[in-house]
Amino acid sequence: MGKALVLGGGGVAGIAWETGLLLGLRDHGLDLTDAELLVGTSAGSVVAAQVATGQPLGELYAAQLAQGTAERTVEFDVEAMIARFVELLADRPHPEELRRRIGAWALEADTVPEADRRRVIEARLPVHEWPERDLRVTAVDAGTGAFVVFDRASGVDLVDAVAASCAVPGVWPPVTIGDRRYVDGGVRSTINADLAEGHERVVVLTPFTAGLAGDSEHECESLRTAGAAVAVVAADERSAAAFGANPLDPSTRRPSAEAGRAQAAAVVDAVASVWR
Repeated sequence: MGKALVLGGGGVAGIAWETGLLLGLRDHGLDLTDAELLVGTSAGSVVAAQVATGQPLGELYAAQLAQGTAERTVEFDVEAMIARFVELLADRPHPEELRRRIGAWALEADTVPEADRRRVIEARLPVHEWPERDLRVTAVDAGTGAFVVFDRASGVDLVDAVAASCAVPGVWPPVTIGDRRYVDGGVRSTINADLAEGHERVVVLTPFTAGLAGDSEHECESLRTAGAAVAVVAADERSAAAFGANPLDPSTRRPSAEAGRAQAAAVVDAVASVWR
């Protein structure tokens, strides 16, 4: 099989950074949007859906720089969330059991109404129908902890799939699909790169390299062992500074997009060695 683009989680800042990085790479003659497979987790699900449905990178980038936005400001205490995860990890549960516990916590959290959050996701996606291209959007069943992958054949609305993938536990409401509720695919992994198994060339863009399942570089080793050429691009120092203390804050969009576009110059050769 051919090329796979894997886009990881990172909040509103991550959406902007990935968009800027993709445009910056294209500025330098490397277009990753021709991937046969796009895998999106959380923020990455937004960018993957936008790219897969044919949205021009220039327009997506301009939208990140614009002042007007449907995004809502939300308080996000990273340290408090980490402390909660450490508490849930105390007895070293099986990964699926850990995800179930996180799902239970998410179901109990006081958040905005689902309908309000869905309108934000709708505004992020100019096209609401699944593309013909191979797009895979990750989520976790909040009730069972099971990992779920939505695609065109799943019968799930694209907006609902992306909303589920972006449902940060304790911050945004779990998303109802049928008789189930789902939370952020990042609960399982910030990138879920194993979904690119079987592809010869894989590029991973990840705002954050650490997550509940370990670091992204380690996760990609199994792909390399299977024979794939893999490049992982994480946020550099300038980009991390742009994300700030709250990557869910809409005010991070412009600096994160600009930092991602600038970072492309430093990574284009390494990424091109895998992609071409």
